Amino acid sequence: MKVVNGHSGGSFLLWTLAVELVLCGSGVYSIEGTKSCKLLTESDSERKVLSRLEPLTHKNFTAENKSTEEGYTYVFQLCGDAGGIPGAGVVQVDSKKTIVIGMYNSTQAIGGSDWVMLIYGNGEPYDTHCSKESRKAIIMISCNRNIDAGKLEVELETRDKEFNCFYLFELDSSAVCPVIQSQLSSGSIILIIGLCLVAVYLIGGFLYQRLIVGAKGMEQFPNYAFWVEVGNLTADGCDFVCRSQNREEAPAYRGVATEHLEEEPEERDDHLLPM
Repeated sequence: MKVVNGHSGGSFLLWTLAVELVLCGSGVYSIEGTKSCKLLTESDSERKVLSRLEPLTHKNFTAENKSTEEGYTYVFQLCGDAGGIPGAGVVQVDSKKTIVIGMYNSTQAIGGSDWVMLIYGNGEPYDTHCSKESRKAIIMISCNRNIDAGKLEVELETRDKEFNCFYLFELDSSAVCPVIQSQLSSGSIILIIGLCLVAVYLIGGFLYQRLIVGAKGMEQFPNYAFWVEVGNLTADGCDFVCRSQNREEAPAYRGVATEHLEEEPEERDDHLLPM
């Protein structure tokens, strides 16, 4: 864009800053994430559970409850202003008014291996039900590897008790799924890599000896002379270490037979003398 004078660049800069301020005010550039939730009792374990839900922040989830005559619509946001109401985590909307069911400044987070239960308390008090206690929302987030964030469903609303009434919602998400661990150990991976290298060495060496060098028979084996010598040396070493007898046996001592040492009777040759 060609700038005619200095006022064009200044006007464009001011307009950009104004847009950024508006967006920041509406929460678009909010980077707090799950840190915006205030836990009833601050703990590392609950904060760790909340961090698993980080991919679900800055999103509005809506659900309709058509089982009642009023036909309420519910809006849920993780650690953000649901329905644009500051501090509201879950709100109930109808044609007449909007009721805050739970606040994210009163959060509890309980997690398992493949699920997280998020509790928003300190909502608006009931008018006549549940001893006029504050409303409370429970959002059950279950593992589903096929979707990043599913549809919010209204499962239950208990308001016929005197105390501990709550709204129960369900939501499927891959964010709470456990990390898939590799089934192979490090030793198995190293063994597989070693076998692959040996296979490449044998096949490549065989092709080189046969096609380039023109070797035949056992000479096609890569580095045949070296491996033959290694085999002989290994056999000699094994023979030297494992055998308990010497190869050259000393001549065994033999006793002299006594029957050959018996003196033979003296022969007389007197009959040969002349008379």
